Amino acid sequence: MDPKRYLVILEHVEGSNYSAYVPDLPGCVSTGNTREEVLHNIREAIAFHIEGMKEDGLHVPAPTSEADYVEAVA
Repeated sequence: MDPKRYLVILEHVEGSNYSAYVPDLPGCVSTGNTREEVLHNIREAIAFHIEGMKEDGLHVPAPTSEADYVEAVA
């Protein structure tokens, strides 16, 4: 089985930790004290989330989300 690449959104609050979520896997979230930690944690969360969906007989959605940057004048 080929691995799938899911988009992960990272958020950082100044002076706080990082959080991450996967738009294509609703409810799949994680946190960490550093960027590296949250990326490690969200990888584990994705695997756990997909495993749980399969055990429950649910369809695992294919990754479809995309991201890009748009410049804006503030």
